[in-house]
Amino acid sequence: MMIGTPLLPLAAFFLTRAYAFAPTSLPKAATQPCFVSRPHRSSVARPLVVLKMSDDFGSLMPPKPEMTRKEKLEESSDAFIYNFQVSLGEGVEEPPELETLRVARDKGADGPELTIRIYELMIEQGMRYDKDESGILTPTDFDIKNNLDVKEVQAEFAYLYKYGIGLIKKGLMAEADVKKIVMERLIERTGLTPKEFDKWLGY
Repeated sequence: MMIGTPLLPLAAFFLTRAYAFAPTSLPKAATQPCFVSRPHRSSVARPLVVLKMSDDFGSLMPPKPEMTRKEKLEESSDAFIYNFQVSLGEGVEEPPELETLRVARDKGADGPELTIRIYELMIEQGMRYDKDESGILTPTDFDIKNNLDVKEVQAEFAYLYKYGIGLIKKGLMAEADVKKIVMERLIERTGLTPKEFDKWLGY
C-alpha cells in the first residue's frame, strides 16, 4: 500500500501550457541593449527601427489553441498508462484496471468514462502496490483491515476519498459513479459499513 504517496494522474488536466518562448530573466545590464538599423543613404529622413532585447517575444507568438476537456483527459490517460507501465517491477502483473483504461482510450471513450477508469486505476495503485525510492511498484502484503488505527492508512483513504469528491465538484464524474467506486474499492477494503467509514475519516 502506497502510504503517504501523492497520486495525481489528473494533474495535467488542470495545468495550462506555458509559452515556449517565455522570456528568461537576465541581469539588468543585459536587458537594455538594442539594435539600430543603419539609415539608408537617401535625402529622405527615415525612422530608426529599434528592437529591444527586453521585448516579450512570447507575446509576439500566436497563442496555442486551447485544449478541450476531452483532449486534456486523453493526454492525462496516455501519461498515466505509460507511467504505470514503466513503473511496474520486473515480472509484476498488470492490474486489470490498466487494460480497462487502455481499451477505453483506444476506443475513443468520452470524458466521463476516461475519468472513471483513471480514478479506478488510481485507487488500485494506492491499495495494491508498494513503491520504492526509485518509483518501482511491487505487490503489497499490507493488511489494511488490521491497521485501520495507523494514521498514515487513514490519511491515504481520506486522500483518495476526497479526490473523488473533487472530481464531482469539477463536473468530471457523476456522484453516483464516485459513490459506487468508493464503496467497492475503498470502503469494502476496510471491512467497515459506509456509516462507520465516514466516522473513521471524521465526517
